Amino acid sequence: MQAITVRNRDAGVGGLALTELPYPHAAENDVIVRVHAAGFTRGELDWPGTWTDRAGRDRTPSVPGHELSGVVVELGYGTTGLTVGQRVFGMADWTRDGSLAEYAAVEARNLAPLPADVDYTVAAALPVSGLTAWQGLFDHGRLTAGQTVLIHGAAGSVGSVAVQLAREVGARVIATGRSADRDTALGLGADEFLDLQADRLAESGEVDVVFDVIGGEILDRSAALVRAGGTLVTIAEPPRVKPRDGRAVFFVVEADRVGLADIVQRVRDGRLKPIVGEVCPLAETPAAFAPGRGRAGRTIIRIVSDSATEAGRQ
Repeated sequence: MQAITVRNRDAGVGGLALTELPYPHAAENDVIVRVHAAGFTRGELDWPGTWTDRAGRDRTPSVPGHELSGVVVELGYGTTGLTVGQRVFGMADWTRDGSLAEYAAVEARNLAPLPADVDYTVAAALPVSGLTAWQGLFDHGRLTAGQTVLIHGAAGSVGSVAVQLAREVGARVIATGRSADRDTALGLGADEFLDLQADRLAESGEVDVVFDVIGGEILDRSAALVRAGGTLVTIAEPPRVKPRDGRAVFFVVEADRVGLADIVQRVRDGRLKPIVGEVCPLAETPAAFAPGRGRAGRTIIRIVSDSATEAGRQ
């Protein structure tokens, strides 16, 4: 099969290459997915799990990418809950070969059924962004109706989902980003927008929850905005500055089949609209990883063409 691999940690994006790899093995409780579309995070070449397995052993050449949608083509021993031929979407394990390949071995529990009326490209944009937003706001931030949440990077793949989820539960949403992001954030339902390059962050006033995807100085300054009993939540790095009378949480998103099913139902109902940016073929993945490449929204790698997808349904 064809896959995108990385071999040299020091090579960065330049080390990504389209490679021929053996068809993956389905371990116990695994499924093999014929990947139709896949998503990735540009920073994952810096993650330890890209280079080593859970025991810390080198596992290069590694296949990056951890979001996927496709069709189950094989079941590993003891696998239940999914069937061969079923449409699925979900997350590949952080310390195993990922989704930027024609086939991927994935734990069945990390996948959810994909309804026929949701496109593979849209589905591939949902797992990491959708679950990160949900877990950050509600599991860790404990956001409820009537509270105020400040969402950094509100026009990005995670932030845009977080704005929509927060609005749906009845929270007041203050979005941040660059000036070019204002219309997008307000169009998603944010009540206010702060330009991080022009406005003072303190203008937001005190909030119940800060949801941060940026880190650095923005994360440090955000701690002072959390009112007593509130929560600072970040996926960027462990907070160095913590709220005086609140909580600070740094977390890594976890796979959740029930959560995936809930998110995709929101897409079907029109309550959630993920922002899909550039869509590229597998061979163009190295260029797609480059910083600043493409339009706003989640970059998706389409591995099975639309014509092949339609032919498979006939």
